[in-house]
Amino acid sequence: MTRKPEPPPAPPHTPDGHYVLIDGRRWRATDPDIPADASARLRSHLMSARRAVGAALRGRDERAEREARRRVQAAKVALGERGTPWWEQDDAQRRARWVDGLAALDGDEGHP
Repeated sequence: MTRKPEPPPAPPHTPDGHYVLIDGRRWRATDPDIPADASARLRSHLMSARRAVGAALRGRDERAEREARRRVQAAKVALGERGTPWWEQDDAQRRARWVDGLAALDGDEGHP
């Protein structure tokens, strides 16, 4: 029976939980209040958009690259990793950020 490999350990967070530390560099952490299912969907959109950036670069398609990068930005903002820091938003603003971002990204499905 083949076992699935263990997922890599989560990167360490700063004491305030606002950032993760990767290779000695600080990156804004994902908003911890996003429900797991929504967070997984947003990460799926993010990875799909990142793959689209790579494909556009390989194909030298500037329009597709711009669109893919727009989707990366939308996913990162919805996750709270860009834009107004999630810890500076109230609960309603945080929820609206990821709900609206997810709705927009879900509407982009099937587009280059």
